Parts: sequence; structure tokens; C-alpha cells
Amino acid sequence: MTYDLLVIGGGINGVGIARDAAGRGLSTVLVERADLASATSSSSSKLIHGGLRYLEQFQFRLVAEALAEREILLRIAGHLTWPARFVMPHVPELRPRWMIRLGLFLYDHLARRSLLPGSEAVRIDAPPYSSGLKAELKHGFIYSDCRVDDARLVVANAIDARLHGARIRARTECLSARRENNTWLVKLSDGEAIKAKAIVNAAGPWVKRVLNERLGQPSRDAVRLVRGSHILLPRLYEGDHAFILQNDDRRVVFMIPYGEEHTLVGTTDVPQDDIAESPASHPVASDAEVAYLCRAVNRYLSRPAQARDVVWRYAGVRPLYDDGSSDPSAVTRDYTLRVDDESGAAPVLSVFGGKITTYRRLAEQAMERLAPYFPELKPAWTGRIPLPGSDFGAAARGEARDAFFARYPGIPTATLRAIFRRHGMQADAVVGDGEMGEDYGAGLTERELRHFVEHEWAQCTEDVLWRRTKCGLQMTEAQRGRVLRVMGR
Repeated sequence: MTYDLLVIGGGINGVGIARDAAGRGLSTVLVERADLASATSSSSSKLIHGGLRYLEQFQFRLVAEALAEREILLRIAGHLTWPARFVMPHVPELRPRWMIRLGLFLYDHLARRSLLPGSEAVRIDAPPYSSGLKAELKHGFIYSDCRVDDARLVVANAIDARLHGARIRARTECLSARRENNTWLVKLSDGEAIKAKAIVNAAGPWVKRVLNERLGQPSRDAVRLVRGSHILLPRLYEGDHAFILQNDDRRVVFMIPYGEEHTLVGTTDVPQDDIAESPASHPVASDAEVAYLCRAVNRYLSRPAQARDVVWRYAGVRPLYDDGSSDPSAVTRDYTLRVDDESGAAPVLSVFGGKITTYRRLAEQAMERLAPYFPELKPAWTGRIPLPGSDFGAAARGEARDAFFARYPGIPTATLRAIFRRHGMQADAVVGDGEMGEDYGAGLTERELRHFVEHEWAQCTEDVLWRRTKCGLQMTEAQRGRVLRVMGR
């Protein structure tokens, strides 16, 4: 079969491009050798943000684009993104007050802001912002950004790509591709051979390897692999606000509420020499990184965080475009799109770098770069149309949620809350006739598990407990074992 576009990589950039392309009328197939969002895209800081610290590196274009995308994502992905207020305690010896005020002024005004409140100075020696902090901290600043369920954002984009006609092939690998008569001939790991007029290489940390080895395309562009690790601790403070904490190495570390019982702390910037080919080989947050994150927050906390208290740690590898910087923290977070073709046909577009906040705009720009090869390409559309689950219509998110609760009085509210948080306006399709079957714990039921397998490409326990949901955090070992046995069936 011949497709207009083959997308390699099922992370946020890959599914974003597949969604955009399918909606513009291109026949599209996406292949991902593991699960959707199984690498970097499920290992983020769970933030949609402009990147306040990038202002110090004069990356104004990137920050402005990210700030604009922040507002768009609140509108089109309202069941997966939500506003948050971030408090920055002021430590005079790290950054002067005028510098922070100037940075926040730029942050408020580099892009149009209509949904989020602006920044202001606050006292942090009194409630609500004093919770958990050392008494000597008196002054600080507060500003707005957003939080996101990163892995579910990937799945929502994949679902919408499928609704627009794209074929999504999880656990299918592109083994090789070669050009012949202005078309790519592609061999897939399931034995299928397809043709594609163009290829998008969105393989994340493996982008250069795919380009050079699988597609046989030489390239001078290089990828800088930087590991970012996070830890989850028992809740460190009360309140819904997050903290952005200055560290003495000029980096910042976030403390973010995570569910009702935990605080997420991250992230690090550590050079990663290489990443294994096997999708089962995940990068690991080292003990040194855990110690670094604990030291960073303990500058501010009244009760120190201890490494022994960490309940979960995870790491993701950022595939940054190598701009020659010697400092991993200073390597640009901007993205680079490279197009290589042969006699003006059969292009391959490779995605270097990027961040989850700007994935939608990156996809638009990728389609702009491919437009010369597809003269009938329809115009941009993804900034206006909500993702599946976020089409609330005239109702507010809270009103839609309450109406959903009212339709199923026989189901525990905690279960309904978890389903709505994950599926939004698609929650009714998950619940169906209300017969939820076995309750596996942590709000996960047999009915929803079946939905993940039948409609969201889930095939194993990790797909369900750590990407489609985070139920694995709240489950006992016995409960996780039960899900493993059920999925084994």
C-alpha cells in the first residue's frame, strides 16, 4: 500500500505530526517500535510552560512560542492540561530582585495571555505559601504556567489522528527504507512492506540512528542526549501551588503537587552518552541525581527531604539539537527540522530537539516544510479543534464533569473522577452501560482496562499502570500482580 506520509516515532512530536497531516488530507501511517509515549514523552516534568529560565539564555523566540502554545493547549486539551501558580522564593545571593522582576515582566508580555493571571510579588512567610518552607524565607514571586498529563496527551493526539484517517501502528518498527522511483520502499517488523511519498523521522533520542542506519541518509546534524530525572516524595507541603526553586548552580528545580499524596521534584541535566536500542531499556535516575534533587529542595524546606523517602524515580532522555554548548543545561531546547530529498522528491524530514509544550506548533512547521511536496495540502487546523475529550462545548469543564457524575449514581465518585480526568468528554464511551466489572484498585476497573486495550493500543501492564494511568503508584503489589495476570489472558 502507498501512503502519502510515514511517521516514525510515537512520542508527542510524532503523533502531533500524524494528527496534523491526517487532518490536512494526507494518507498517513505512524509506526512506533514500543508503546506510544514509552520514552521521553512520558518522562517529562508534566508541565506546559514557557520556560522561564530560558530567558537568561536569550531564547526569546522559543519562550514566546511556548507561551502562545500554553494558551492554545488550555483550549484544545482542557481535560489534560490545567493552570497552576508557581511560587519562586527570593534568595538574594542567587539572583537579584530586579532580574527576576524583569524576567517575569517579559514572561507576562512576550505572548498574548487571556486565560492565565500575571505575575506578582508575594510574601512567603505567611499562609498559604509558607507551607513547608523555612521560616527565614520572607519574599518571593508568583506566576502562571500549566500542568499536563504528558502520556495521555500523546494518546489523545494518536486517537484524533486515527479519527482523521491515520493508521497508528504501535509495536511496529521501521526496519529499513530506500528510495525507488521517487518513493520510499519501507520494510516493517511485522513483515509488511509499504510505500510512502515522504517520511517524518520523529524517533526522539534515536533520530540520527534512524536517519543514518534505517533510512541510509547521511547527515551532519548531531543530537545531544541529556538525561532529566525526577523523584516522587510523600507530600512536602500543603496547597495546590507549585514551587520553582533557584539552585546554586544557576539551574532551577520544580516542586509540583502530584495527586493528593505526593510531590514531584525535578529535573536534572546530565549528559547521556548513548541510549539502548531495546525499547525495554529505560534510562535510570541515578543515586547521585536523587541526592542532587534532595539537596536542591532542602535549601528551602523546613523538614529536609531524604533519599530514603523517594517512592518513585524516573528518567527521560531529551534529544536536543547539538549546538556545541559545553553545559548540558545551556543546550538549546529549541527544535530544528531538517529536510533531505532526492531530486526534489521522496523527502525525509527529521525532528531534532523540541519540548512537549511546543509539539503542536512544531507539527505545523513540519507540515509547512513538507507543503512543496504536497500541492493539495489543506491549511493548518490543529490550533482551533479540541482533542477528543476536550470538546466541552458551551459547558465549563467542571460543569461537564458534574453532569457526568450525575449520570452514573451507582458508580463510586472516585472511580468516575479518575475516568473523567483521563478521558474527559469521552468518559461516557468508557463507562457505557455502567457495568464496570472487577475493581483492580486505585480507580482502575475491568471496563476501563478493556477500553485501553481495545481503543488505546495498550498491550501490557506497564502501558496501563504507568502511561495510560498512574494507578501503579497507588496499587499494592498484589493489585499490580492481578492486573498483570488479567492482561496476560
